[in-house]
This record gives sequence, structure tokens and C-alpha cells, in this order.
Amino acid sequence: MKKIKLSLATQIFIGLVLGIIVGGIFYGSPTAQSFLQPFGDLFIRLIKMIVVPIVLSSIIVAIAGVGDLKSVGKLGAKSLTYFIGMTLVAIAVGLIAANIFQPGAGLNMDKLEQSDISKYVDTSEEQEGKSIADTLLHIVPTNPIQAMVEGDMLAIIFFAVVFGLGIAAIGEKGKPVLRFFEGMANAMFYVTNLFMKYAPIGVFALIGVTISKYGFASLIPLGKLALTVYGTMIFFVIVVLGLLAKFVGINIFKLLKMIKEELILAFSTASSETVLPKIMDKMEKAGSPKHIASFVIPTGYSFNLDGSVLYQAIASLFIAQMYGIDLSIGTQITLMLVLMVTSKGMAGVPGVSFVVLLATFSTIGLPPEGLAFIAGIDRILDMGRTAVNVVGNSLAALVVAKWEGQFNPPVEVKNLQEAS
Repeated sequence: MKKIKLSLATQIFIGLVLGIIVGGIFYGSPTAQSFLQPFGDLFIRLIKMIVVPIVLSSIIVAIAGVGDLKSVGKLGAKSLTYFIGMTLVAIAVGLIAANIFQPGAGLNMDKLEQSDISKYVDTSEEQEGKSIADTLLHIVPTNPIQAMVEGDMLAIIFFAVVFGLGIAAIGEKGKPVLRFFEGMANAMFYVTNLFMKYAPIGVFALIGVTISKYGFASLIPLGKLALTVYGTMIFFVIVVLGLLAKFVGINIFKLLKMIKEELILAFSTASSETVLPKIMDKMEKAGSPKHIASFVIPTGYSFNLDGSVLYQAIASLFIAQMYGIDLSIGTQITLMLVLMVTSKGMAGVPGVSFVVLLATFSTIGLPPEGLAFIAGIDRILDMGRTAVNVVGNSLAALVVAKWEGQFNPPVEVKNLQEAS
């Protein structure tokens, strides 16, 4: 009898479906949640354990390979330009969709449950006390070891870039150090592949906990918001990112197929970190040079969150519509600019989407307590925006590689490019 071998993507998808079924069966059961949670937490912890060593070693090796400050500065400037441009496009798409579909119009707030958002309010107040200068200074770590312990990604990236330039500058003397980090990177990617075998169980547990805690019933009162968010995100990926991909000669559907495992995983766990190592590896295989994929993707996790800012734009107008507040075109343009700045300045802050919204609301005069009405379904919406963030950052590595004139897909994945 022939043994059936399922691909990892199929196994993860089965875990997702079974988790939804089990979560639905045990909806509202704290016992089921407490039983499943450790299995899901274990997977998240395994991935978090390897993210910092992979990012640190990969960027050091990549930057040391580039070799000079001018090239690194050029790569950084192009990446940042792309990130800002796509952020503005994503916010604009979200605002247009919210204006067209009016998800908050005519909603009866008396029938909606409110969730506790005090922890987000406290975090927002802490962040609002910081100036842009403070945020920029925070990128430079006073203690790189502490930054690694705290998982402060921007500070880790800054240190890795500087350290990589230092290795390149000392030539032959730096070769032993470079070989050490090359070995670390290779070992960590091997460990990643090992941990990914546990992914179906982790996905099953995490989605089971989510559905058993929130259920599908929580979506009914806010169904129009959920449909608007998910519909707009699908449009953004297929049309907006699809056109951008076509412009640089990449088929968006083939890209999605290539990263399907990572998309299912990111969607199920609502965590971009779980797929960071694999996305870096796959985009390198897809034709983005190692130094570009290793720099653009981790940096994009802080600066290129297309799904998150798109959601924040829709949520802002949803709250305004729910309270009957008419936002003029001028105010919406202000909202767009404020969202762009706050979304960059608060990268890495826990509950970042809510914290960004709270900071934005205070600027344009929206009632922050309105967020309590959508906090209950935020986890379910977070799953979608995480998947969009992953697609956006995958494409970013290929676009920047093309912009640098270094996009060179290997023969085995040439079909990622469209036939001319």
C-alpha cells in the first residue's frame, strides 16, 4: 500500500480546519482553552527563540557581503522610499473602501458589547509622551545585548548593519567572525525547518483557542466591518500588489502559491514572526539577493505593515460613522498623514494597531472609547492583516531587488516571472 505524504502546507491547512471545528464545538469552554493554549504557546515560543539569532546573523553576513557604506545607504533609502509609498497607498485604499461601504453607518451601539481596552490606553499614553526624536534615538541601542533580549527588532537591525560594515572594513581579519555568523545563520535555518514540523499542531491549538474564545457569533453584529476589512485586503493584495508585481515582472498568484505555507501559518497564528525566517529564505530562492532579502524583510516588519495600516484607516472611519461624525476630505488627508507617522513611530509596541488608533484619534478628535466596540473581534481581523503584511514584505524584497537591478530568479523558479 502506497504511503500518502502530505505537504507541510496541507498539514497546516488541516490543522487550521480541525482547530476551527474543535474551537466551534467547545465555544465558551475555559477548560478547552486552557488545554489547547500551551500547545499554541509552545510553537510561538519556539519561533521567537530563533528569530533574533536569524535576523542578527543574516543581516551581518549580508551587509559584510555588500561591503561599503554607500551601497548600504542606497539600499536603505530605496527600501524606506518603497515602504512609505506603499503605506500611503494602503491607507488611501482603506479610506476609499470605508467611504464607499460605510461599515459603521446606522449601527446600533446599544446592541454591541464593549471590551476592556485600558491596557492599550496606558501604552498609548506612554508612546504619546515620546517625540519623533526619541523614537529615532531608540533605534540606536545603548546595549545591543539588551536589545536582543527584549527582541527590539529595529535596534537589532541597526547594530547588525553597523557590525557587518565593521567586518567588511577590516578585510581578512574579519573573515573568522564572518564565518561564525554564516554558520549561525545556516544552523538557525536548519532549526527553523525542524520547528516547522510542529507547525500544524501549533496552528490547530492557536486557532482552536481563538474560535472557542470569540466564536463566529461575535462577528455577526460587526459583520459589515469584517466583510469590508477582508474584502478590501483581498482587493489590495490581488489588484494593488498584483499591479505592482506585474510592473516588475512577477505574477502575484505564483508568488502567493510560493508562500502559501507561510500565509496559512501567519493567518492562523496572527503573528508575522512565525514566518520571518522562511520568508527570508524563500525570497532569496525567488531571486532577491541575500543581502537585500535579509535587510528588507526584517526592516519591513517595522516599516511596511500594509495590512495593519489599511485596517487602521477603515477602523478610524468605522468609529466616526458609528458615532455620526462627518470627517471632511481635509480631515481624512490629515488622518492619512498621522497614521503614516504613528504607524512607523510605534513599530514593535504590543497591540500596535490599537495603540496607533488611540494616538491617531486624539489628533483628529474621534472618541477613543469607540475602540472598545471592535476590540472583541480584533483578533479575527488581526489574522487577515497579518497575512497581508507577509505578502507585502515578501513582494518588497523582490521589488527592491529589481529596483537595485539585482533581481535574478534561479532557473527552478523562473516561472515566478511572467512570460513576456
